[in-house]
Amino acid sequence: MISPYGVFISYQVNVDASGNNIIGDAANECTISVDPTNLSRMAIGWRQFDDVTSNFRQAGYGYTTDGGLTWTFPGVLQPGFFRSDPVTASDETGTFFYLSLRSSWPVQTFFCDDMWSSTDGGASWSLISGKQGAIGGDKQWFTIDKTGGPGHHFQYQSFDQSNCAGGLFNRSSDAGVTWETPVDIPNEPIFGTLDVDSNGNLYVGGEGSTFYCARSSNAQIGNQTPTFDQVIPVDMGGDLSGGGINPAGLTGQCFLAIDHSGTATNNNIYMLASVSPPGQSTTEVMFVRSTDGGLTFSAPLRINDDTNHQSKWHWFGTFSVAPDGRLDAVWYDTRNAANNRDSQLFYSFSTDAGVTWSSNVAVSNSFDPSQGYPNQSKIGDYITIVSDETGGNVAYSATFNFNPNNGQHEEDVYYVRVFPGGQGATPTPTPTASPTATSTATPTATVTPTATPTPTPTATFTPTATPRPTPTPRSEPTPRARPTPAPRPAG
Repeated sequence: MISPYGVFISYQVNVDASGNNIIGDAANECTISVDPTNLSRMAIGWRQFDDVTSNFRQAGYGYTTDGGLTWTFPGVLQPGFFRSDPVTASDETGTFFYLSLRSSWPVQTFFCDDMWSSTDGGASWSLISGKQGAIGGDKQWFTIDKTGGPGHHFQYQSFDQSNCAGGLFNRSSDAGVTWETPVDIPNEPIFGTLDVDSNGNLYVGGEGSTFYCARSSNAQIGNQTPTFDQVIPVDMGGDLSGGGINPAGLTGQCFLAIDHSGTATNNNIYMLASVSPPGQSTTEVMFVRSTDGGLTFSAPLRINDDTNHQSKWHWFGTFSVAPDGRLDAVWYDTRNAANNRDSQLFYSFSTDAGVTWSSNVAVSNSFDPSQGYPNQSKIGDYITIVSDETGGNVAYSATFNFNPNNGQHEEDVYYVRVFPGGQGATPTPTPTASPTATSTATPTATVTPTATPTPTPTATFTPTATPRPTPTPRSEPTPRARPTPAPRPAG
């Protein structure tokens, strides 16, 4: 399936060997990696449901060598194993990594992670951590230290309370091969991503009793147990929520990213999330920034610019920072839907460190996210984007394909490139006609030595809030929204 919308063209990723749609499956919760040494090489990981009548899912993956115009779906990381919550990333050499949540089937009795790597652009993957060797837990995210400091190639992982060995954070000092015993993060921020500044300081964003930005300045020192020396509450203008337009899932997570441009905005810390403001049942895409190392943050700024925004859904908001400091944000949006359910992917960018944002532009056709559910009423819990100098590469799920066997559309993974200029920009290469759907097709990291510790900056510490009780492991390894889910809008 190729789905053009103006100059923006979405290309299906989970296709058979002939490039055709696979009828009857489902694919969602997708993360994208881009090779910084060759921007035409990308890989996407997702949750693959071969049978939508079952809740069994595996770790699907696809790759491209031509900038996203065509995709190959070789299969799954480990056939026959229950996997979820895929997270992918790339280091500066172009090695791809895939962090995957493992559990048992048909009853989920544990939640542990393992790390895979690819040195051929995502065409093949090797398990580098050993079975469940990354420890971790449910709704994990990870990042890679790409600085030239003592933490170079260190990998950092955060996760929620349904986990393998306690804690909310752990570290690998040998590029994902071995992982240390997890430690806690004060105030327990979860459902959020991580990044490293140019000084090697690690930052974790997420929501505990409120949103927090937590810093560890010694995680980069291999012979020290990581501690979080700065934990700052952040006003995001609302809370993460679940239900509503995505009944069994979240409507957004917290994304944190740092400016590595080397310009005046270098080391700015940015956070973005789709949140439910107080008294509102729907969600807005909200953004904050810090210019002082996470000590203080700006007032929350709404990025979606529609007039009647309080009654519409702006969900699965995510963003990334380009090498030159430009910010690219995308999200699902119902502003054009009379039924307040049909969604389009929208895009906005900022060239002034998030002070102002461009007019919102729809970049996909409309789709009904309530169709094609794979035995659970959601289209996953997140989408992702990776930016370069001229645009952003997006992996998202949509229901463009119609399944004649059940009379509904189905969930599939798509790639689209977004870029400043919107409808006035030069189109991407003209796509060929969409192929006809057919049946399914058969589907050593380098260790860096521990360096001499460098001085870490003095930081303030906020009082630790009363911790929430550790939840009982859930029946499925996907995050549950903590606030009471908002009712689904009528229509």
